[in-house]
Amino acid sequence: MALPAPSPAAIDALAPTGVLRAAINLSNFLLVTGRSADGNPEGVSPDMAATLAERLGADLELLQYKTPAAIADDAGSGNWDIGNIGAEPARAELIDFTTAYCEIESTYIVPAGSPITSIDEVDQPGHKIASADRSAYGLWLDRNIEHAEIINASGLEGSFEAFVEQGCDALAGLLPRLLTDVERLPGARILEGRFTAVQQAMGTPRGRDQAGFDYLKEFVEATKAQGVVADLITRHEVQGLAVAPFRPAT
Repeated sequence: MALPAPSPAAIDALAPTGVLRAAINLSNFLLVTGRSADGNPEGVSPDMAATLAERLGADLELLQYKTPAAIADDAGSGNWDIGNIGAEPARAELIDFTTAYCEIESTYIVPAGSPITSIDEVDQPGHKIASADRSAYGLWLDRNIEHAEIINASGLEGSFEAFVEQGCDALAGLLPRLLTDVERLPGARILEGRFTAVQQAMGTPRGRDQAGFDYLKEFVEATKAQGVVADLITRHEVQGLAVAPFRPAT
């Protein structure tokens, strides 16, 4: 499956100004792993945008957002053409998402001496879970946790601080980050398994011409099938990212 050639209608829909304006989430340390000499973000996410721009024959502008929530909040502004963030139902009210191009496991840290031994034991009355507010895994928790209290904090470091300072029973997060955080907490443990896998996708603001979104879906599936995503993960030496399963675009 070769990377598909876009139709003129798809090009007009995805890059109406002649420049593909790509919204990049700077807070995802797996997908944005550095900066170029001119200050632009580097990593799997910016390179996915660059690959798309090349197929469209368009110039590329990388728009830098501090959080995925900021990208979603700006979806109706007309400021960006594609956004690279985790696909979540709450965000899908504003953004049309492709299938995922890669995914990241999410699980919990529990403190030293915790009686919790499995993910299923976290969601119990009286338990508190620290989480990064409006992160993709945090939105999953908001929808699915039934008994425990979720303590939402600003950003990854904020959730770590809340976990420690408020004596929470669990810290939710992306597994690669938790592998670092657990080293800061003597006796703490990472629970085996996952409560969800964040689906990193590409999206367009709702209401755009369908031709652009149809092409974007086809493009994402082709990048997985042709090994483009796997090559980018290898090139940037990212641990903790996996290529998402191939799902033919519909």
